[in-house]
Amino acid sequence: MVQVLDRFEIINDILVIKWEGGEESYILLKALRDRCPCAECSGETDALGNLYMGYDKPKIPAGYTIMKVKPVGYYALQFTWGDGHDAGIYRFELLKELSDLTD
Repeated sequence: MVQVLDRFEIINDILVIKWEGGEESYILLKALRDRCPCAECSGETDALGNLYMGYDKPKIPAGYTIMKVKPVGYYALQFTWGDGHDAGIYRFELLKELSDLTD
C-alpha cells in the first residue's frame, strides 16, 4: 500500500506523522537517525554486490536533534540533523516501518 503523508510534527524526541486517512505514526528521533538510509550510514553496493560502508563516525548528542525537515517529492522526507548530516532520504515506506518497530 502506498503511504501518503498528510502532515508531520516533532514533539520532544519523537517524530509524529499523520498519514492521509488519519493513521498516525510515532518514531523516536534516535531510531530515525540510527537507521539513516544514506550510503555513508547504511552502505552502498556495487554491481557485484559488494557492500561499501562509510567512515562510521560516532554520533554526537546534537546528531539526534532535527534542525530542518524537507519533503522530497511525494514519497520521502529529508532531515538536517544537529551535526550537519543531511544525506539520508527517508522514503515513506521506511518511516512506516520504523514506526511499526516502536509500536
